[in-house]
Amino acid sequence: MKNKKRIFTVIGWVVLVLALVLMYLPILTVVAYSFVDSKTVGASGEIGFALYARLFENERLMTAAGNTLLIGVVSAFLATLLGTVSAVGIFYLKRGKQAVNVVSQLTVYNAEIVTAVGFFLLAIFCNNVHLPVQKGLGWLILCHTVMTTPYVILSVSPRLGQLNPNLFEAGMDLGAGQTRTLFTVIFPQLIKGMVSGFALAFTLSLDDFVVTNLNRGEVNTISTYVYDSIRRGIDPAVRALSTVIFVAVLAVLIAVNVADKAKRRRAAK
Repeated sequence: MKNKKRIFTVIGWVVLVLALVLMYLPILTVVAYSFVDSKTVGASGEIGFALYARLFENERLMTAAGNTLLIGVVSAFLATLLGTVSAVGIFYLKRGKQAVNVVSQLTVYNAEIVTAVGFFLLAIFCNNVHLPVQKGLGWLILCHTVMTTPYVILSVSPRLGQLNPNLFEAGMDLGAGQTRTLFTVIFPQLIKGMVSGFALAFTLSLDDFVVTNLNRGEVNTISTYVYDSIRRGIDPAVRALSTVIFVAVLAVLIAVNVADKAKRRRAAK
């Protein structure tokens, strides 16, 4: 019995290590070659920070990075606001909660290409009926907000399920209006879910290509810049930018986990 348990433990560790290697080897390759000044990965080149210097000198790439961050932050903020309000509304529905839940998650279940084509055709339709819709930053923010809002609902809903269902009515009975109750009683209880939803929405926006490429107009983001550069050879500076993004995300994750652990220790005391 003990031998079988050891065998399964060893197999588990082997599978875990293999999975981690497969997950992080591509990222580590990008990080390693961000310090090698060569056009292709695997080719020899001077080791140093040349690609990082070139990164900040590349105006098109820096503009694409700026557009990506702007779209990501604004759309994630709007998605967090809309998603949280929607989750609260769904939670307190008296009838049809299941049906509304399913409808709100259609863009999650649906293929991303369908959403992308839908926004593309909607922009054409709006122009045909003389509505002031123009592809660009504003349109992309709208697209990303609609695309990521359901993920915020998914992040906030479990936290709502842990709350007392009578909390909203209790706030109103104590003299607060609906809006004041929502912002002073309900929202503070949902901070963790909202932060998780914001992070997820921002990551999805940062990573998106299909919706962005069909609806960007003349705007470039990191994903579309890399896609366009493939036809003429990928800019080596993209490796440095990818490393910067990876390190930034890693630092945020570590900071959040450290802060959460410190908060738990204080609560335990």
